[in-house]
Amino acid sequence: MKSAVSTAWAKIQGMANGLIIMLPNIVLALIVFAIFFFVARLIKSAVKRFSRKYRQAHNLGLVLGRLTQGTIILVGLFVALSIVIPSFKAGQLVQLLGISGVAIGFAFRDILQNFLAGILILLTEPFKIGDQIVVDNFEGTVEDIETRATTIKTYDGRRIVIPNSNLFNKAVTVNTAFDYRRLEYDIGIGYGDDIDRAKQLILEAMHSVDGVLKEPPPDALVVDLAGSSVNIRARWWINPPLRAETLNVQDKVLTAIKNKLSANGIDLPYPTRQILFHDQTEETDGDRSRQREGWPAGQNSVPQPRSISSSLQKLVQIQVPTDVQGHLK
Repeated sequence: MKSAVSTAWAKIQGMANGLIIMLPNIVLALIVFAIFFFVARLIKSAVKRFSRKYRQAHNLGLVLGRLTQGTIILVGLFVALSIVIPSFKAGQLVQLLGISGVAIGFAFRDILQNFLAGILILLTEPFKIGDQIVVDNFEGTVEDIETRATTIKTYDGRRIVIPNSNLFNKAVTVNTAFDYRRLEYDIGIGYGDDIDRAKQLILEAMHSVDGVLKEPPPDALVVDLAGSSVNIRARWWINPPLRAETLNVQDKVLTAIKNKLSANGIDLPYPTRQILFHDQTEETDGDRSRQREGWPAGQNSVPQPRSISSSLQKLVQIQVPTDVQGHLK
């Protein structure tokens, strides 16, 4: 029992002595790692400041700053471990973890794919931080473009993280790619209304709204002869093409158009359906050149109903044999 306790105590003393011996190396390693860490932050800040001078390189500068910082910190970690453990080598750490090149390829395939997609997005810049984009069912403002994913903030205050490979392989709509954006809305008027007059009123309403550009000018086009209305498409341009500006100007335009048309006696019909019932006993039934489909055709008078006697006679001729008819006569 005493021998076991003495052995354990000897091991503890040996570990303590080893820690004391290694303490200077540990302190030095911490100092070296701290130096690498602060140098990495300084380089990242310098890259960001440099990229701010060039609008097109701003997004790429952010990512390069992060990559540089991460690389320097990783090198500092390896240097610190080498100071604490002089025999340590980075290759030994990889072998110790049992990670080979093929294993790394499979394990980090998605990460590398997203990383390369992120670099290509930053180089080609189909969109940039601050743009408002639509991808799949998501729409919002680009907050950040990282090496793995892009973060967008939706208009209702949610954050969406989209892998860069999805953005690179799928169609992305950039609503703020240009300074101008055209909006449109279909307005239905009655079939009895004057189309030219209605179009003129719609144009006047759009011109009266602040935020609708004079150049390119707004226009109004007939686009559909619908079941209950003649649809006129109102189109106008705005600047800037932001979501908030879009909703604000559209609200003003539609309000102005509705008030303008109503004040000038232009009908704004809603969808209606008319069902006509008739007894199908008119004298034109069966005659496709004269038979009505609801309304009388042209200036012809309304077809008269068949007489009861003629209808019964036809019914007898169709259903009763000839010899029986002679007998009945």
